[in-house]
Amino acid sequence: MLLLASCRGGDSAAPQEGAGGIKVDVGVTSEACPEAKDKSKGCIYLGTISDLTEGPFKTLAVPITDAQKAFWKRVNDKGGIGGYEIDVTKYVKDNKYNPQIHNQVYQEIKGNVLALTQTLGSPTTAAILPDMKNTKMVAVPASWTSLWGFEDGVLESGANYCVESMNAVDHGVEKMGVKSVMAVHNPGDYGDDAAAGAKIAAEKRGLTFENVTTTPGQDNQGGAIDAVVSKKPDLVILTTGPTDAAVIIGQAAARGFTGRFIGTSPTWNPGLLKSPAAPAIKALYMQSAPWKSWSTESVGHTALRAALPGVTPNDGYTAGWVWAYPLKAALEKAAANKDLTRAGVLAAVKQLTSVDYEGMLPSGAGNFSASPQDALFRQSTLYKPDDASPTGVTLVEDFFTGSTAKDFKFEKPCYQ
Repeated sequence: MLLLASCRGGDSAAPQEGAGGIKVDVGVTSEACPEAKDKSKGCIYLGTISDLTEGPFKTLAVPITDAQKAFWKRVNDKGGIGGYEIDVTKYVKDNKYNPQIHNQVYQEIKGNVLALTQTLGSPTTAAILPDMKNTKMVAVPASWTSLWGFEDGVLESGANYCVESMNAVDHGVEKMGVKSVMAVHNPGDYGDDAAAGAKIAAEKRGLTFENVTTTPGQDNQGGAIDAVVSKKPDLVILTTGPTDAAVIIGQAAARGFTGRFIGTSPTWNPGLLKSPAAPAIKALYMQSAPWKSWSTESVGHTALRAALPGVTPNDGYTAGWVWAYPLKAALEKAAANKDLTRAGVLAAVKQLTSVDYEGMLPSGAGNFSASPQDALFRQSTLYKPDDASPTGVTLVEDFFTGSTAKDFKFEKPCYQ
């Protein structure tokens, strides 16, 4: 049994010496990757669990996943890491944005991968968090809940939903003169975290605040639309999937609502500008984001576009690419430490004081060694709809930190 476990890279695999005297255990083989560029190198297997077919975020998740395949191909083209190439294609699973399915497919691949280059969704990732801690599995989330700032093994990038919403409300006060705010959001820590940030900022700025939870699904938005139309807030912080956002904005506008919406980052998809709600979206909507969009000029953005020629621009690609940088940094650090075991990668994460995002995030981003209060990244951006832009939005506010996020003490996740 022990021999079998070590052969297949089970969670209890004993550490062995790999290439260059590097210690390895789970998800690292001396055999080359299936699609190896250099057959003389071993392979580091990374897992992906995403919303690939029928969940509410598939229009983002498929580009996220494709971008990460391109990101790691670029790493391999530059020689890999520590005498190994990286495979992110063998262990790719669909979670259908369902926590039970997410946990099920995680169990199927966890004994074969060193780390997860993607685990999409906040409530879905929460379903595997206890096991991740138990097995020292490091993971890259495709989500921005403030919980990740309190989890050593989760490599988050950019502002969390709580900070993003704080900054959006502060912008609303200072640039739009808003006096009342409503958070319309999905249940669970995706929506709840954004709503918590909106509430914190509203209270700090002396605004009235309303909280409205709405179930995902186009046919389930009637209550949210009624609340928006009847309460008439100056600003709605919207935290749903893109299709539901179009329904809420379009129907609220059709019923006479003239306030403004700012959507948290996963709310947007460029396809919204082709939907029946497009006129209302152009008139009433702004998009907050944790980093700058596809067409931005930076070393990282340029590399992303070069790695994905011919695709229809989508900031799912941008997100997938940005999210991969901290895991690359952690693997490089672990290789330098001669320890590419699960425990070695986790130890390397805690040694990262910054990550080189090649200009896609400002310097100072990617500190995983400090306390959440000192390490949490507090800058976000704001965009407006624009038909002429490749991803349907154009920059209004470059990276900024509002006074609420600047002063806030992060002692626990915002929604708790």
